[in-house]
Amino acid sequence: MIDRLEKEVDMLERHLQVLRMVIDSEPIGIVKMSNETGYPHHKVRYSLRVLEEESLIEPSSQGAITTERTAEFVDELDEKLDGIVDKLDDMKIEETVEIEG
Repeated sequence: MIDRLEKEVDMLERHLQVLRMVIDSEPIGIVKMSNETGYPHHKVRYSLRVLEEESLIEPSSQGAITTERTAEFVDELDEKLDGIVDKLDDMKIEETVEIEG
């Protein structure tokens, strides 16, 4: 159960790292991103596809570029992540709870 969440968080981290690279270096291609991040080409390509489906980037002849939606997403990101962290904190089982068995 937790393993799946951890994998999703790892994938989100990769997507956001790829997005950050596009923001910082647009236009940028898969090979350069793969070389700089150490992620295999297929993982970078998948992240780019996910970001494109979310309308956060778009392809160009020179590589990936940001869209009009990118700035809005980035502005809201910290707040959304803070909300998720708060939810996860609320899920913690306190050490003072004794488990009967």
